[in-house]
Amino acid sequence: MPEIEAQVHGHCDARFTAVRRAFEENFRERQELGAAVTVTVGGTTVVDLWGGWADAARTRPWERDTLVNVWSTTKGPVALCAHILADLGLLDLDAPVAVYWPEFAAAGKEKVLVRHLLSHRAGLAGLREPHSLEQLCDWELTTQRLAATEPWWEPGTRSGYHALTYGHLVGEVVRRVSGLRPGAFLQREVTGPLGIDFSIGLPEKDYGRVAELVQPPVATTSEQAAVFAQLTPAAIAAVTNPPVSAAGALTPGWRAAEIPAANGHGTARAVAALYAVFAGRGTYGGHRILSPEAAERVREGQGSCRDLVVGAGLAVDTEAGLGLWLSGPHGSYGPNPRAFGHDGFGGSCGLADPEAEVSLGYVMNRMGPHIADDPRKMALVEALYSAL
Repeated sequence: MPEIEAQVHGHCDARFTAVRRAFEENFRERQELGAAVTVTVGGTTVVDLWGGWADAARTRPWERDTLVNVWSTTKGPVALCAHILADLGLLDLDAPVAVYWPEFAAAGKEKVLVRHLLSHRAGLAGLREPHSLEQLCDWELTTQRLAATEPWWEPGTRSGYHALTYGHLVGEVVRRVSGLRPGAFLQREVTGPLGIDFSIGLPEKDYGRVAELVQPPVATTSEQAAVFAQLTPAAIAAVTNPPVSAAGALTPGWRAAEIPAANGHGTARAVAALYAVFAGRGTYGGHRILSPEAAERVREGQGSCRDLVVGAGLAVDTEAGLGLWLSGPHGSYGPNPRAFGHDGFGGSCGLADPEAEVSLGYVMNRMGPHIADDPRKMALVEALYSAL
């Protein structure tokens, strides 16, 4: 039985027809299942499209308010929480983490700075002891183990992507300073006042509108062996301790937990709005969330290098700012090397370009195999900049 062609809904300003065309091509040519893309320019939404199916069986259309787990695209909003506290004078990004979290000074970490957590330079890309998915969902246990463990490399010297630990590290500092975990803090300070449809974890009332994630193709045993042969012990810990999957992200335990590195749920509209705070130099929807100086600090480059966790797979040097990644010479977030953003496992993306006053949110449910710069995302980014 032939597949029914995906229908695309929403609106797109005539100037940005290329974005709609790329979005439609993702379904025809790049195996898109269900997805949405939103673009803002100068704080105004100029593209808001969705289409395809919210489930693998293609029985549920992707709707205007369909939510999906966006994996590491969550890290941008978590960084925003830390920068709000810094902007208020409550958090010093150059202070040792132990000033706010005394237990963290254990195992030689007394000189690790808050900025090292934000820029994946803390040396804590993964835990050394086995840590299950159930244990990752336990906030107190995970933060206690992170406080007790020793770094994999000298903190501050290199980036090594903190795939799952980032959210608990930055998030515990947010909690120690504000009294709230990142999910509640974000809701109080940003998503609540701005009416943004995004949460860390997922309330049970929203289960009915969540898209089903579809796992990327499984590599063969020989392919897996070739990949692992290139990985450092820190990288192996970062990506396998614990292993995460599409199926795991659909469980009630995952949804009920707060895993700020990976379990944000939202629409493309919500992702675009959150990243528009950065693109708008701290302002969105008539609200000032950050001062211009604080918004600029988010993309303060911490040094280009071959990342110790994902560097082998990307085969290029990358540079982290204070919570997000710079577009750099390879153009991950468009041709402006100082644009910045974050990709999520499988393909999602949030992008901010203050010079162009542009933000983009892209979410999907058929996860791709790429570490970053999924071809579907890159097609949308290229189409966006062709229209500016």
